[in-house]
Amino acid sequence: MVTVGTDPASCTAALAAADEFASVYAAIGCHPNNAELLDEEQLRRDGSDPRCVAVGETGLDYYRDRSPRDAQRHAFEFHIELAKELDKALVIHTRDASTDTLALLHSQAEGLRVVLHCFSMPERLDECLAAGWWISFAGNVTYPKNADLAAAATRVPSERLLVETDAPYLAPQSRRGRPNEPAFVHETGSFIAQRRGISYAELEAIVEASGESVFGW
Repeated sequence: MVTVGTDPASCTAALAAADEFASVYAAIGCHPNNAELLDEEQLRRDGSDPRCVAVGETGLDYYRDRSPRDAQRHAFEFHIELAKELDKALVIHTRDASTDTLALLHSQAEGLRVVLHCFSMPERLDECLAAGWWISFAGNVTYPKNADLAAAATRVPSERLLVETDAPYLAPQSRRGRPNEPAFVHETGSFIAQRRGISYAELEAIVEASGESVFGW
């Protein structure tokens, strides 16, 4: 699995976890809400670590707007260039900013292995698939109000499908209101498997192969 750093301290912690556990890899980045904490030197150093398989999460967040948008864009562009430099996957966070996020990816991230973390724009699914990006679903796909997101999870080709926890947020439906944890990804995976009309074992094999292709572990 991949554990994600979203600021300088959590990037250090993610790499430490990856060093301690053979089945854990790290993604290192500066979340758009933390854009003003961007430390380019540390990210370049951490990103070069062999236990790091991805750069990000990065992107744009206009929902909370905790960082100025110009700072978010600068950080986003730096992450894109770093992913190119290191030849590693790019993990994207976008919230209430899909148009600007996708425009920047189309213009600057061509050829990169892009993961759309916690996918939340089913109305743009065809555009994202046409670009060759990976689509990752979190616990919110199980929420009854997100029927359009659940429908999107049935349409993603097997080689582009990922499932995630996004701990400690977005616990699946049966655990809503409580902190999320990696073990609960089983419920999200089971929901998607049922919607796709396959067994959980088949879903597990699909996600394992998809993860290997994008992260290269």
